Amino acid sequence: MCGITGIFNFNKDNKINSVLLQNMNDSLAHRGPDGEGFFIDNNIGLGHRRLEIIDLKTGDQPMHSFDKNIVVVFNGEIYNYLELKKALVAKGHKFRTNSDTEVIINSYLEWGVDCQNKFNGMWAFAIWDKRNQRLFLSRDRIGEKPLYYSMYNNSLYFGSEIKSLFSATIPKEINKELTEIYLSLSYIPGKDTFYKNIFKLMPGDFMLVEQGGIKNHKYWDLPDIDESNMNNNKKLIYEEFTYLLEDSVKIRMRSDVPFGAFLSGGLDSSSIVSLMSEQSAHPIETFTIGFKEKKYDESRLAKLVSDKFSTNHNLGFVDSKSLDYFINKISSHFDEPFGDNSAIPTFQVSEYASKKVKMVLTGDGGDEVMSGYPTYLGLKYGQIYSQLPQLIKSNISSVLKNGSSLFSNNINKTLSYLHHLSITSDMSFVESACFKKPVTQLSNIKEITKNINGIIKIEDYMNDYGKNIPYKDDFYKNMYFDLKTRLADGYLPKVDRMSMANSIETRAPFLDYRLIEFMTNIDKKIKVDNFQTKSILRKTVGKKLPTELMKSKKMGFVAPLNNWFKDDSSIKMLDDLKSFDWDLNNNFIDKMITDNRNNHADNGLFLWQLLVLKNHF
Repeated sequence: MCGITGIFNFNKDNKINSVLLQNMNDSLAHRGPDGEGFFIDNNIGLGHRRLEIIDLKTGDQPMHSFDKNIVVVFNGEIYNYLELKKALVAKGHKFRTNSDTEVIINSYLEWGVDCQNKFNGMWAFAIWDKRNQRLFLSRDRIGEKPLYYSMYNNSLYFGSEIKSLFSATIPKEINKELTEIYLSLSYIPGKDTFYKNIFKLMPGDFMLVEQGGIKNHKYWDLPDIDESNMNNNKKLIYEEFTYLLEDSVKIRMRSDVPFGAFLSGGLDSSSIVSLMSEQSAHPIETFTIGFKEKKYDESRLAKLVSDKFSTNHNLGFVDSKSLDYFINKISSHFDEPFGDNSAIPTFQVSEYASKKVKMVLTGDGGDEVMSGYPTYLGLKYGQIYSQLPQLIKSNISSVLKNGSSLFSNNINKTLSYLHHLSITSDMSFVESACFKKPVTQLSNIKEITKNINGIIKIEDYMNDYGKNIPYKDDFYKNMYFDLKTRLADGYLPKVDRMSMANSIETRAPFLDYRLIEFMTNIDKKIKVDNFQTKSILRKTVGKKLPTELMKSKKMGFVAPLNNWFKDDSSIKMLDDLKSFDWDLNNNFIDKMITDNRNNHADNGLFLWQLLVLKNHF
């Protein structure tokens, strides 16, 4: 796990500015505090910051082939490097290190760019092929490791974080027209960033760079599925799922440094801890962040898991007193607006764990891979509801709408949820996505951004997005969106930035590409069996977990911002937000702040998104 940088000048006579490359590398010191290295040859320059995880003695980068014609800088892990090394040795390749980096070099020599298809791991790497005068950039299938690039002054600049490009004097040209999309999704999706001249290399893509220019190619995508003939053999599904997840955990426990696990107290991370405990001869170090607000706190459930599997448990807490600290840290490490407030506890648990270990396994990706969000359960309810006669539907919707205002707490929430389902049951994927994705009503977002010229509407973005989804059923369309966009552009950048900010590596067994391809082909009736999400996990690994945890409701790893923004310590932060001079409707922002403070509305999550936006510009 590291940070990489690079410059390719299309003019061969334009030598690499070593000071510029050094500045780019220095900006990523947090990603690799254990060392740095450079390769410069005329118009090509590569930089590397190292976090030592595998092969502590001989794994330094940039790394060269024996004949010096191939050089690589690499961020990530190739989990099946031992198996690949054995196969490559059988083909006559020689090795002088025990690193997965050298496996990349020899794999490239053996299979060319098709080597990507051999790797099971997470990565962003750059290979300079001197003989062919070609630069080869690659990003892992699902997008666990980031890679940003920019074309500027007839040169290509790239790096693991946007800040490395700013360090190379790439100008900050703001994409203000993306504001509605950011406020709707809490991140910028696809190849774009909040800056007009900076882009992401997309997951599952690679780039070839030669004197003639750059060309992007795709080497992996979600598999084609036959929606009329999905896999529905429960027995075989449970067996294959269990094998794949167990093996995924096993190969992700390969490490030359101390490691542990993030344990939230939810089903996903608890399942990973249970499998790790089975495969480890020593107690697993587990790390949990709790909240004083019981509604958001899963630390008690995490303790049940720790006790059951005899882990060395580490529990810390986070509260509103650190809000100013967190927003500055988060803004510093994301480089562009990123509004998912779960970055707060993710940063905190990463900082906490880094004092004891250098690597952790996590439950990230479980919701996306297993279609575990409430959305999928809602789709099943909605399908039943949509088949009712219109008169009955109208009466039910009216009762739910009026009834939800007569009760409080759990009953009110249940009725509101059912009313929400009644509204969205007849909506298309695009319509429901626009309705459900924002943390506040879409009308609020449009009111706040109405003065920004040329703004791109979330409806237009989602409509274009929907046209490119190869699946037909809304269940599978949501699955596609969650895996290709919500995960890749939302949750994975959060985990990468917050963990690497604290120089700690995270590995996600649920994101093994074999498991993703397998689960993509599972019938939705098996995934949501008996109106239960993550049914496959519950019927397999979940059987090993504490009964109380299995019966608990999904909470999510979020901060109690609604409460925090009522504290005196947050008053100045919110007051500053009212004067945010960015063509926003500040009077309406003031209303949302007041409504939140007076308990007229829960606007905490949305106010956080606005604060993050303000803190960047």
